[in-house]
Amino acid sequence: MESQYLKQCLGDCLKKGLAEVVEHRPADPIEYLAHWIYRYRRNLDEGEKRMLERAELEQEREAALAELEILRKREEEERMIQQKLEEQRQAELEQEREKAELEQEREKAELEQEREKAELEQEREKLELQSEKDNMQLQQEDQKESEQTVSELTDRPGTPDLTKAEEELDQSGQPESKTDLTAEAEESSELT
Repeated sequence: MESQYLKQCLGDCLKKGLAEVVEHRPADPIEYLAHWIYRYRRNLDEGEKRMLERAELEQEREAALAELEILRKREEEERMIQQKLEEQRQAELEQEREKAELEQEREKAELEQEREKAELEQEREKLELQSEKDNMQLQQEDQKESEQTVSELTDRPGTPDLTKAEEELDQSGQPESKTDLTAEAEESSELT
């Protein structure tokens, strides 16, 4: 059991140390072996320390890589969010532009309708004025015809004389109609 303990704890160290003593053949092999064992122990401690430091460095490197990955993902997410916000803003601007265009078109259409209404109103007024002029002209022509008819009737042979026509004015002071006068003129011409 003790030999097993010595093999397990000191076997490798003693084997290497004795090999060194045999190789170098120092004047004081016990002191040389003792120093060699101290150095061996120090080298083992430093090796373990370096292994721990390497493990810590590896952990720190992995943590840094993980942090970089997280930062990269955040930047990617922020970029995506910015892109979506930009797209939304562009869509809103496009909607506002379309709305403004529609408003301009509506205003243009309203102005066109108002202009057409004004033109139609002017045309209607012109037609009314023309109609009034035509009516006045027709009235004047009728008046001239009625005046000519009376004078023509009095100038023809066999027509009643003017004094009779004046007597035949109705009580309201208006002359008889043209047809009445022509009928009288025809009766008097038949009589003669």
